[in-house]
Amino acid sequence: MPVQVSDSLQVEHRLDQLSQALNSGMFVHVRQMLQNMASSDIALILESSPPKARQVLWQLIDQDQLGDILDELSEELKDPLIRAMSPERVAKATASMDTDDLAYILRSLPDTVYKQVLQSMSLQNRQRVEQALSYPDETAGSLMNTDTVTLRPDVNIDVVLRYLRQRGNLPDTTDTLYVVDKQDKVLGGVKLADLLTCDPNTPISSIIDTDIESIPVGMSDSEVAQLFERHDWVSAPVVDSEGKLLGRITIDDVVDVIREDAEHSMMGMAGMDDDEDTFAPVVKSTLRRSLWLTINLFAALLAASVSNMFEGTIEQFATIAILMTIVPSMGGVAGNQTLALVIRGIALGHIGQSNARWLIGKELAIGFLNGLMWSILVFIAVLVWKDDIALASLIGGAMLINMTVAGLAGASIPLILKRLKVDPALAGGMVLTTVTDVIGLFAFLGLATLYLMH
Repeated sequence: MPVQVSDSLQVEHRLDQLSQALNSGMFVHVRQMLQNMASSDIALILESSPPKARQVLWQLIDQDQLGDILDELSEELKDPLIRAMSPERVAKATASMDTDDLAYILRSLPDTVYKQVLQSMSLQNRQRVEQALSYPDETAGSLMNTDTVTLRPDVNIDVVLRYLRQRGNLPDTTDTLYVVDKQDKVLGGVKLADLLTCDPNTPISSIIDTDIESIPVGMSDSEVAQLFERHDWVSAPVVDSEGKLLGRITIDDVVDVIREDAEHSMMGMAGMDDDEDTFAPVVKSTLRRSLWLTINLFAALLAASVSNMFEGTIEQFATIAILMTIVPSMGGVAGNQTLALVIRGIALGHIGQSNARWLIGKELAIGFLNGLMWSILVFIAVLVWKDDIALASLIGGAMLINMTVAGLAGASIPLILKRLKVDPALAGGMVLTTVTDVIGLFAFLGLATLYLMH
């Protein structure tokens, strides 16, 4: 039985081979290797290569593969490659692209280049792209393809099958043909399976699925992804305000949206852009990361200023300096657990005005119970370690306060940021860390000060 090699190992092996060939100046051999590889694999290799090797590889790729490869690349890598191409070359490379993918690429170009690319296109391609560009980014209109096959309800299956054979092919990921009236309003859909299994003399009107749900052209792409996930759709029609069919969205486009949202949430937690290029130049990466590091520095200085307020207390109670980091650390972990849960709920559309207050109350209660449990444990640990009931009580009380506040902050901060039109995934972690650090230190040192005053 042959040994199966994982895709990641295969790509790593090919990357090593290409690197060795490039370093040896075997460019003809590299070109031949690229011609025998799938576009998705080439895109992955480009994203896994340092900038200099990437530029050489791009020049060696066959012209006919460029469009498919561009379709697979991340925006961070795609934009500079396209900007380096002539408008005519961009138009030729993207001629076979789906409308939504082509519109996505053109949106990232400077206006002058974008207009030159449009002028280099055929009239038909230009019209379909201009229509796609008329819809706002991150909406159903920007996701949809216009390559739909429509039927009339007054014909039978035999007529439809003869039409499909004469047509010769179907758009990719076609599982349903949409039935429209004379005004192009969607009446329903007919599954391909029904066309193949029903009697050829059966009228289309008798096998229409009228419960098919259409997507408004202005719906956000995240809402579209939620509908696909909820209903297990492969495709869905997109309609205007009057119910007229404009195009369709397919599962491959929705998978891209889900992946981008997941990457955005993950990278946003670190204050980084979701399209960050792993192999971007040093200076560029440094400048990009400096913004949130600067903000975090000011947040850290704010927490340090709280410690400075209680400098006298720390001097009188030296052991406090050893233990005072425990409280902010525990609060930060507890708060981040809640924060991640709420951000995910917002992304999935689970949280709204109707249940936000209940959720905040729940997380506040969890924070209090966690705080009570861990404050008792840390009280016992410090009492055994330092044999000082006053110090153990101080850190236990501060732990209870901070973990309760952390639960409240972790639930409320994302909701507040969303209302302020600030991305919770991007700013939530930094704000929460500041809150738990400040409250934790203030609670611990404040209680210690009150103790010393008495």
